[in-house]
Amino acid sequence: MRITGGEQVRQAVTDAVTVLGTATERDWGATRAGSLEWSCRETAAHIASDLIAYAGNLAGRAQDAYVPFQINVDGSDDGLDPADNAGLLHVIETTGALFTATLDTTPRATRAFHPYPFRSANREGFAAMGIAEVLLHTHDMAEGLGLPPYQPPADLCAFVLTRIFPHVRPGPDHWTTLLWATGRADLPGRPRLTEWRWSNNLVLPAERLTLEGVTPAVAADLAAGGDGGFDWLAGGPIDGTREGAGLLLKQYEAGTHRPEWGMYVLVRPDDDRALGAMGFHGVPDADGRVEIGYDLTEPARGHGYATEALRTLAAWALSREEVEIVFATVERENTKSQAVLERAGFTRVSAADDDGGLYAYELRASRYR
Repeated sequence: MRITGGEQVRQAVTDAVTVLGTATERDWGATRAGSLEWSCRETAAHIASDLIAYAGNLAGRAQDAYVPFQINVDGSDDGLDPADNAGLLHVIETTGALFTATLDTTPRATRAFHPYPFRSANREGFAAMGIAEVLLHTHDMAEGLGLPPYQPPADLCAFVLTRIFPHVRPGPDHWTTLLWATGRADLPGRPRLTEWRWSNNLVLPAERLTLEGVTPAVAADLAAGGDGGFDWLAGGPIDGTREGAGLLLKQYEAGTHRPEWGMYVLVRPDDDRALGAMGFHGVPDADGRVEIGYDLTEPARGHGYATEALRTLAAWALSREEVEIVFATVERENTKSQAVLERAGFTRVSAADDDGGLYAYELRASRYR
């Protein structure tokens, strides 16, 4: 799995320009874009502004705010005329090309500022946000202009949903699900949304590692035998990682997945190599208990990476108000894993099952509060 998102952005822009190009003779400035308060002209300018803003933040490696520049389609005092409808589409094509080039040349691990929800996104996250803007606002404009209902390629909708809507249960088709997830359509058995947000993956820094939140797209590739887009140390990903990805995928398909309570790949920033995975079995229960599990590739063991990652992820969990206890279970004969838990501050509390094959360890919030 080696996807930058650039090809998907190019496809989305090409499709949108083809559809909207059939209505350039209409007055976009006087036509409202579907259910939006913006005119079609304003909406087209918004698409282009988002594409160039995302390209700018990635290219500029912005960390704290958007790069402060914008495009102007309304002419200027130095002789530039306002863009007509065809010109607006050319601007969208151009900003789309710049964004595509940026995505295709941005390293995998690069993250740049985006405010929601964790103040950063990687290149696939930015690509998914850009594609969402193009698809959804083409839908809005087509509706306002009286064009046939817009139906974008299903694979583009799936790209968006599996990267920035991990909390949305898949529906009968990807496009209807994306329209529902953004408050634009009804979906049988689900209430109509009046507010919505997408969700980029969470990344937690540790001393020698980063813990990169796994999206449903990555989980699906790992569960199917792929590499998830990571460059793994020899022997990875191991079976435990693939099993964890399969669990995440089942939760996503059931609509119970909450991305921050999912799975994280442990990456060594010095060489961008993936060493293993760590994550939660699900959301905290009613008593504030959440279970954690982990594994490492063979070459990564014995260097303290698991302890470092476990301390980081457990501390993050226990900083949340809904968590009182992080616990883990380990086989009685697995003394090395028991040592990892103990070095991370966990205490063995009991045998975890009736036949005595497992030990239970826990770490309480009182240690941090």
